Formats: sequence, structure tokens, C-alpha cells
Amino acid sequence: MKFFNKTGKLAIGSRLRMLTEKITEDAANIYKLYDIELQPKWFPVFYVLSQGEAKIVTDIAKEIGHSHPSVSKIVSEMAKQGLITEKKDKADGRRNMVTLSPKGKMIAEKIKDQYADVNAAIEQLTAQTENDLWKAIEEWEFLLEQKSLLTRVGEQRKNREGSYVQIIDYIPTHREAFKNLNEQWISQWFKMEEADYKALDNPQGYILDKGGYILVALYNNQPVGVCALIKMNDPVYDYELAKMAVSPTAQGKSIGWLLGNAIIEKARSLGAGKIYLESNTILKPAVNLYHKLGFQKVGGRPSPYERSNIQMELIIKSSPFQKTAE
Repeated sequence: MKFFNKTGKLAIGSRLRMLTEKITEDAANIYKLYDIELQPKWFPVFYVLSQGEAKIVTDIAKEIGHSHPSVSKIVSEMAKQGLITEKKDKADGRRNMVTLSPKGKMIAEKIKDQYADVNAAIEQLTAQTENDLWKAIEEWEFLLEQKSLLTRVGEQRKNREGSYVQIIDYIPTHREAFKNLNEQWISQWFKMEEADYKALDNPQGYILDKGGYILVALYNNQPVGVCALIKMNDPVYDYELAKMAVSPTAQGKSIGWLLGNAIIEKARSLGAGKIYLESNTILKPAVNLYHKLGFQKVGGRPSPYERSNIQMELIIKSSPFQKTAE
């Protein structure tokens, strides 16, 4: 097992497959030892039918957790060996009811001694181990049902790539990136409007000189995301979260989430009470992101953008540190 010592848990699939193949090989030989005419892969279907009740393939598949085509194939193989009989359902002629044949029932009676010996052998094996494999399998099955290994690996990838992202303050050399990233996403879904040009052509005068801020996300030292905090002259809102854009080449790295949290922290540090934003409901990932950041939908307000059809607000809560300081 030197290979697995080198790879560690990376080769879990290969190691489980080898263990499964070893147990399956032993199972086939155990059937021969007891002169039982079964194949290991037939056992789940055989066991369900040995309980005495006729069933349709769909119900068998659901009970044993196999696919319908897989069970259909097994039923067909067992029928060829004379272990199963199929009859039309009296209540619904379109369905076939599956039961054990007389030969299958005879095997079901004969196999009881094998069941007892196999169970005793496994109990003995379990007693010799420090870890209960059966309970571990149950735990893994439960956890993977809640969240698949694929999903978990994807989350780890996002976390790793997210750790390569730097969120920094805007400097004049980022002006072109700020404009290009925003023009790219706006043009993909809508059209550039007058309010866009005001902000993108002159971020210094339109945003920064009026008390606003711009943050830039760097990935491998390249600007791939931007977000602005625009000071509002409004009795309700202190700032508007605006001009958030992420390069398509950098999506899936949690850059929007990192930018959003960073800009909210910036607003909190400035003593803001409420942040406002505008978006469009066709941008589902963006709207979902705003919800995750804590924004809630509010009633419509006059907007300088034709594309805006949803307005949202975030009530800023003071951090525990700020409260202690006060």
C-alpha cells in the first residue's frame, strides 16, 4: 500500500474501489462455497424479493438505491437463470410484477446458513478493528447526501483561489480597468447610459472628490474586479454601492463577495447608517450576492438608470469593537 501512503486521501476512490473489488471477489467465492447460484451484484434485488412481496422494478430501484436501468438489467439476468418470474399487474396491465420463482425461493431458504456465517465473520472482523467501518460508511453517506464531494471540492477551490485575491484602494492607474470592467458587463446585458459615462469617465471627480471610495480586486496582481461607494446627498442613505464589476475570466473566485464585504466594511468605518444600491432582476447572481451581503429590497425611488428595476438597502450595524470603543 505504498502508493496510498504517498497519495493519502487523494486516492480515496481508487482505494475504496480496490476494497470493493476484494470483497466482491470473496462474495462470489462464498456463494460457490455454499453452492448458491447467485452473483454478488444480484444480492440487493434478490434480498428484497426474498421478503415475499411482488414488486415492480421502480419500487425495487427506490428501495435499494439503484437506478431503474440497473435494476431492469439485473432482473433480466436473474430471469434468464430461472430465479425470477414476471407477471402483468392485475390492477395496471402496463406494469410487470416481479417475484422469486420456485427456484429462487428455494435458494432464499438455502442461503440462511450462509447469512448467519457471513454476519458472524463480519462481526468478528469488526471486533478486531479500532474503527467501526459500518458506522463510518453511514456517516459518509449521510454527509455526502447533504453535500457531495464535488461540491465540497468546488468550495475548497473557491477558498483557495479567493486567498490569492487582494482588495486594495483605487489609484489613478486603475482608471482604465475601472472603466473597462464596468463597460464590459453593462454592454453585455444593457446599454451604456449617461450616468455610467459620468462615473466611468471621471471617477476622481464624480466619486472620490465627493467623499466616495473605489476598491479594486487584484488576482495575480491584475485588476479583475472593482466596486465603488458613492457619497449620497440623501436624508435616508449615506452611500450608494455602485459600479461593481468582475471580469468573466475571474468569476467563481468569490471576488464579488470579497469586494462587497470590503466596501461594506469601508462604509461602516466611515460611520454610515444605510447603504443603497440599484440593480436589475435579470442579474440573478448579482441580486443573490446582495441578499447574501444583507441587502433587502425597498420601494422604488427615482433612478437615473433605465435598466434599474430593483432597489435595495443595507442597514449598517456597528461592529462589537466599535460598540466597545463607544
